[in-house]
Amino acid sequence: MFAMSKMFASYSVDDINAARQFYGELGLKVTAASDERGPLWLHFAGDQEVLLYPKADHVPATYTVLNLSVTDVEEAVDELAARGVQTIRFEGYEADDRGIHRSRGRSIALFADPAGNFLSVFQQD
Repeated sequence: MFAMSKMFASYSVDDINAARQFYGELGLKVTAASDERGPLWLHFAGDQEVLLYPKADHVPATYTVLNLSVTDVEEAVDELAARGVQTIRFEGYEADDRGIHRSRGRSIALFADPAGNFLSVFQQD
């Protein structure tokens, strides 16, 4: 039954308008799920979608909620920086001066959305 179901992930944000602007400026297609104050759909390649919903008592996730697979993590980090988005470095998580962590055949850089949710750009090396 579930194997044939359409899948989507979701997570909360505290300011739906800030989320709309942030994700739109990243180049994602963003559409309203209902009214302008209600949930948003983020549209990705392969007809994949993620639902963002407003939550007044939102608390940012303490884990990565969204991993964006890219072909060139350095280019992705440069594009984020050009848009004013900084990578995040965690204690005990070795990263280069651009915030890119490289290990076990992968490169990953973490950043946050305006609600403080952790996101990543991820490249399989």
